[in-house]
Formats: sequence, structure tokens, C-alpha cells
Amino acid sequence: MKNLKINNRFTTELPADPNETNEVRQVSNALFSYVNPTIPKNPKLIHASKEVAESIGISTEEIQSESFLNAFSGKEILPETRPYAMCYAGHQFGNWAGQLGDGRAINLTEVEHNNVFFTLQLKGAGKTPYSRTADGLAVLRSSIREYLCAEAMHYLGVPTTRSLSLMLSGDEVLRDILYNGNPAYEKGAIVCRVAPSFIRFGSFEMLTARNELKNLKEFVEYNIKHYFPEIKGEPKEQYLQFFKTVADKTREMILHWQRVGFVHGVMNTDNMSIHGITIDYGPYGWLENYDPNWTPNTTDSQNRRYRFGNQPQIAQWNLYQLANALYPLINEAEPLEKILESFITDFDSDYKTMYLSKLGIFTSTETDDKLITGLETILQLSETDMTIFFRNLSKVKKSDSAEKAFETIQEAFYIPEEISGDILSSWTKWFSVYTEKLKLEELSDEDRAKKMNAINPKYVLRNYMAQLAIDAADQENYSLVEELFLLLQKPYDEQPEFEKWFTKRPDWARSKVGCSMLSCSS
Repeated sequence: MKNLKINNRFTTELPADPNETNEVRQVSNALFSYVNPTIPKNPKLIHASKEVAESIGISTEEIQSESFLNAFSGKEILPETRPYAMCYAGHQFGNWAGQLGDGRAINLTEVEHNNVFFTLQLKGAGKTPYSRTADGLAVLRSSIREYLCAEAMHYLGVPTTRSLSLMLSGDEVLRDILYNGNPAYEKGAIVCRVAPSFIRFGSFEMLTARNELKNLKEFVEYNIKHYFPEIKGEPKEQYLQFFKTVADKTREMILHWQRVGFVHGVMNTDNMSIHGITIDYGPYGWLENYDPNWTPNTTDSQNRRYRFGNQPQIAQWNLYQLANALYPLINEAEPLEKILESFITDFDSDYKTMYLSKLGIFTSTETDDKLITGLETILQLSETDMTIFFRNLSKVKKSDSAEKAFETIQEAFYIPEEISGDILSSWTKWFSVYTEKLKLEELSDEDRAKKMNAINPKYVLRNYMAQLAIDAADQENYSLVEELFLLLQKPYDEQPEFEKWFTKRPDWARSKVGCSMLSCSS
């Protein structure tokens, strides 16, 4: 990997943990601890992204090399690098959890390519000082889900980490998948994740909670210098602008989540990136039947804090925690509060524009709010597949009657026989309003369909699809990993050769482990 240009800004410029033993402990006055990956028993490359490799300076030929296998499985350390785990805290499910840190993630290094910086991180590469009672490893099923999902999100246009490689470690890992007292050994795996950085809201929370204000100031200024160099002015103004920039980027990310029906499942403050990118793919999922109350996380099944419809509010709550962490540098609540208040106001405005564009409505009128709220209500009257509904809606013509328009989306219903009586009447009434709105649009049916199909994906990584790939991979058949990887690179295209994936969740997947809800077990 001769073109990999190493640049260790994070470890060079920020305070390190002086204790270099790999023992679980509380780490103070440091942003990170040096730690080497656990050497895997018999690593094997399952899949790698050529595009991500090229973006960081690794050629397609090098992907097949032994040096690539060794470096991104943790078997060997890249020259001129010192791997490290980051120290951060966080709120988990709304409760202060204190020190958390990279418990199963190890940052290999930062690299620079074409004047862009990337951090390379192994997930599942072994124990760190932040692993608490865990082993720092990951299993094949969760690694396949993370590897595929990050790339799927990228091609959907959602800000995200990227996936460089997916490898088997050759080790067996003990996991209790349902937390029900039935642990079993699974295949160990390692994913190499790529991002501008893996700095989280919790990194700032930790410093403030421990009153390490000198480190806090240094850390905020480090972030502004390297990631937001456009921010200028007096120090206090810079810190405020930093917070507003993070809030704006977070709002944009959540808007994309709602657009494609993605549910993160674990929106803890330690899983929120300052770059406004989606990180830490655990028990995530895409809405299948449109249900704002759905969460993919078994741990969250009672309170549903991280349900689909609550994601904007949780993002604001998390930003409130970041504001509290930055407050000692600003010593003024009002400007922070204004940014927090405008977050939801701006989100609501952006959400309306986004939702109307999903509907193909580009000429706004005063009835738009009713059109949106009316649809969101009707979509919940019976199980209606979100992805199929919005994709097929582009087939409606301006000249269609309400009844004719309704026929175009019937494929989206999970239980067609439910669509009768009051439910059918509600749909007919909504389509009567919708078709009248379409008549006011200046775009032709064909041009409107193109615009709708560019933001309403035809293919998303449904949980049952990932589970099929996992089941096959358990039998050492990785063809479905490759097939889904290819499919998800063009989620807005028709791809007739992959038409079988444009379908509702099959009945067998309704309650199957891994296909409906998932645990945090990895």
C-alpha cells in the first residue's frame, strides 16, 4: 500500500493516556489511549469496497495483497502508526452513563489523500481500556449488517461512515443474541470503517463532566482548525459557530433518515458524530410498514425512545447535551438556546419541503400541510410498505381519477383485504386531493416521475435481506453479500435484474430474529 499517506493529527496534537497497559480503567486528562488490535487467529477477506479503497489511496490490486489482509484485520500494524482507542462519555437511553469510550473499536491511523483526511477504524479488533466487561470483538452477523448498511446509506445520499473491508477473524466469539441466557459461539469478524473522524458528542461531554476545561478548549479548537476551518472570529463566537454548524449538519442527516425511512435504533450521545454523519450501525432498520412508533432495538421496545417518529426530537435532545458540554467555554445560555430552538423550527420547514418532493409536489400552496398529515395518518390505518408506496406513487398521472391513482400503490399493502370500508374511503378522499394538486404542477408526468424516483429509493437494505446474506455467509457462501453490495450501489435505478428485491417483507420475516427487531449484541 505504497500510496497510503499517513498523517496522525489526532494523536500528535491531543493529550494521550500515559498508561499504555491494556487494562479496563477510568482514563482522565486524555482524549485517547494507545492500544494494539488483538491478533486474529486466521483472517480472511470476505469483501472490500474498491471505491472506498481508491478514495484513501489503495489500489484495486493492493486489496488482494497480504499486506491489506494483515493491516485491516489487525494482524500487523501499519508503518509509522500507533493505533488508539478514543475516550468519551455519553447519555444512553437518556441516562448519563459516564465514561464509555471505544470499547470494540480501534483507530488505526489518519490518512491523507487528494487533500482529504480520513480516519481508518477497525470494529471488532479486540479489547481496549474502554471495553468494560466485554471482549471488544464483533461477530459476522453484525459485521455484515454494518458493512452493507454504511455503503447502502452512502449511495442513498445519506451522510455516513464508509466501509472499506469485511473480514473473518478466524476466532469464535461468544454472544447471547437475545440476552435470554442462551449464549452461543459465532464467527468473529472485523470491519474497517472510514470517516473524516469518529469524534462524538460524548467526547465533549466527558471533558466537561470531569471539569477538564483546558482540554475541552483545546479539543474544540482542534475540531474547528481541522474540520471547520471556515469558522473565524473571536473565540466565543467560534465556539458558538461550531455548535451551530454541528446542529445544522445533524439536522440535514436526520432529514435524510426520515426521507428514506431509516431508523438508527441507538441514538445515544456517544453515537452522534460532530460531522453529521451516521455512525455505529447496531440494531438499525428501514421502515417496512409505515409506523412512526417502530424501533428496531429490542432494548428500546418498552419505551420506544428511539422510534422513527421521534428521531428529530432525540437529535435536538442530544444537541442540548452538547450545548451543556460547550457552555463552560461560552458562559452564556441564550445564544445556545436560540440555536436549539431553531433546530426544530428549521427541521419542520425542511421536512415539509422534503416530504412534498417525495410526493412530487413542487408548487407549494396552503393545503400542503393537510396533504402531508392526512397521508401520514392514512398510511398507518393498515400495514403499508413505505418504500413501495412512495416509489410507485411516481406512476400516478395528472389525468388519473382518484380511483385510478389509488390502483398504482396497491402493491404496497401487506394485507390487501383490510383496504375496504372507511380505510378505502380515506384513501379515495386523499387521492382526490392529491390528483387535483398534481394538475397544478408545471412538470410533465415524465419529468415529475424522474424527480420523485431520484429521492424515493426503489431498493433499501431491509432486515430480511441482510439476514439472508448472513445465513448464507454462515455457510461460507458470500455471493449474497456481493449481490446486495451491487444492488445497493444504485438504489434509485430500476435494475430489472434485481427486481426480486423490490418486494414487501416476506411473512416468514415478520417475527424472525434479525428480521424484525434486533438486540445490541454484536
